[in-house]
Amino acid sequence: MSEVNGRNGAPVDLAAWSCPLPLRDSPTVVMGHGGGGALSAELVEHLFLPAFGPVGELRDSAVVDVGTARVAFSTDSYVVRPLFFPGGSIGDLAVNGTVNDLAMSGAQPLYLSTAFILEEGTALADLGRVAEALGAAARAAGVRLVTGDTKVVDAGHGDGVYVNTAGLGLVGPGVDIRPGRARPGDVVLVSGDLGRHGVAVLSCREGLEFGTAVESDTAPLHGLVAAMLDTGADVHVLRDPTRGGLAASLNEIATTAGVGIEIVERQVPVPPEVADACAILGLDPFYVANEGRLVAVVPPVDADRVLAVMRGHPHGSGAAVIGRVTAEHPAMVVARTGLGATRVVDLPVGEQLPRIC
Repeated sequence: MSEVNGRNGAPVDLAAWSCPLPLRDSPTVVMGHGGGGALSAELVEHLFLPAFGPVGELRDSAVVDVGTARVAFSTDSYVVRPLFFPGGSIGDLAVNGTVNDLAMSGAQPLYLSTAFILEEGTALADLGRVAEALGAAARAAGVRLVTGDTKVVDAGHGDGVYVNTAGLGLVGPGVDIRPGRARPGDVVLVSGDLGRHGVAVLSCREGLEFGTAVESDTAPLHGLVAAMLDTGADVHVLRDPTRGGLAASLNEIATTAGVGIEIVERQVPVPPEVADACAILGLDPFYVANEGRLVAVVPPVDADRVLAVMRGHPHGSGAAVIGRVTAEHPAMVVARTGLGATRVVDLPVGEQLPRIC
């Protein structure tokens, strides 16, 4: 396990850190409300949904009928700090994140909007780097940036650059991918190793060194999804495990579908450098964010061919079977440990790594 050092080479005093675990009955917004876990779910369920009215099943993107077309629509905001991190930046993160939200409905992403909220005093050179990265990521993903907006806030009332993107895509006939379709017996797959993005951002933000550089996995996944669908498999569920990591995605699926999910810890691919960093910092890699990975739930009859196609794609070469859906313990995720015991993998309450997307 590597020693943790700061930017100046001196050891970091981890004992001086505090965990941003919020109070469940807090009368104000806390960081945990943005963590993708239990507090985020409570905020949506008890504040936003009663105010907005019925919105249908909650998922990464909404699928609506527009004439004869089925259109996927999604929006997301990006407040990552720092703006640039190993393997990416807020610019390509904004494109890839929204493209992936559309892809998780089986859509082919087509168009994006982008809006910038800029803090007075931000260096134009930094803004230019963000814009260049965003444009390059859109071109690489094959999507068009067709509209946008810019606002500026007073110095001290922002954090350099915030970005919002919204996206539109088309869903093909017969495609029905949503959390509620998970069924007992289904196989749970992941497209690659987990935890790189969260550790990369944390190491850059805090000036930590783990002996081995960890880069973000940020990438567009719609090509991988298209290849999976081209097999003819009846893909039931797709999720990208961003905020809250694998644990949050699996819990959302289990709760929505009213099923249990069992995973095998040793089958979940976690790179050694991420495992070491998490061990040093007291983090569970199951809760660390990813920006270029997906979770797939497929019928057992389709699992082998979907897995083979995933492994043949550049963004799925590390794909693995990690567990199954079960009728037991509905709305709960459990992991079988290397010692043969089981542990509950609950929805995160606080936020392990604030501001990672």
